[in-house]
Amino acid sequence: MDLALLRTFVTVHRAGSFTRAAALLGLSQPAVTSQIRTLERQLGRPLFLRQARGVTPTTIGDELAHKAAPHLDALVEIAESGVEEDSSLRTLHLAGPPEFTAERALPALTELTGEDGQAFALRASFGTAEETLEGLAAGHHDLAISTARPRGALLTATALCDEEHVLVAAPRWAGRIGSGTLRRTGPSALDQVPVVEVHESLPFVSRYWASVFDSRPVAPGTVVVPDLRAVLACATAGAGLAVLPRYLCTAALARGEVVALHEPAVPPLRTYFLVVRTGTLAMPHIARAHAWLERAAGGWC
Repeated sequence: MDLALLRTFVTVHRAGSFTRAAALLGLSQPAVTSQIRTLERQLGRPLFLRQARGVTPTTIGDELAHKAAPHLDALVEIAESGVEEDSSLRTLHLAGPPEFTAERALPALTELTGEDGQAFALRASFGTAEETLEGLAAGHHDLAISTARPRGALLTATALCDEEHVLVAAPRWAGRIGSGTLRRTGPSALDQVPVVEVHESLPFVSRYWASVFDSRPVAPGTVVVPDLRAVLACATAGAGLAVLPRYLCTAALARGEVVALHEPAVPPLRTYFLVVRTGTLAMPHIARAHAWLERAAGGWC
């Protein structure tokens, strides 16, 4: 059986789509379709059921993927190990949200770039969850950190940690609102307080209001900046209230630069996922980074 046909088959099985598989393989969609039909003729059985959106594997297709995929992954690892002259120094391409990646993941992974005989070079890029997962699926990254769990068999996600969100503002705003006012009156006490956010849609504030107050925020975004670290800086300067991950504002809270306006019994949480292309954990440098981040995450959130 032609290994190229098997490689195309496994890629389609993981991608769930001829179109996406073609993009991953660098082939045209008709070429992918032709290869799958050739393999189906050789086996005498259909491997996929065509649907309006993508394809679904048949029972025979699932069985073949289960048998073939691990061996193909191992062959890819053998082939790629010879790409670099020094196979002991591989390059790990990481992608994720800018704040969490910069504050959490990169400091942890830089410990693995030293001269211990198993070191790797590290390259990082930032993006939204959608951008990050699309880049991972396309082969631009080896490892991704995402706040969205991907669907399908192409990507494999592991829950990394939960991030607690905190409603904060500079002390002068807390003084204006008054101690206990928010508990007595609810979110209406905050209607006149300006909002600092990362987007005009107020994603963090809206999520907090829906989870904690079962309502929607009234005040519009006064300052909108595309980085949570900048949101913290603006909130510290007195620009208005903000909803921030606790890990990002813990030091500012301890110094009294911002104060928590509310401490709900059940704070809103957001889960981070560690995502790889299915099968790539067979590559030692990716597996090592994945395991290292999992261990480090135990003390993060």
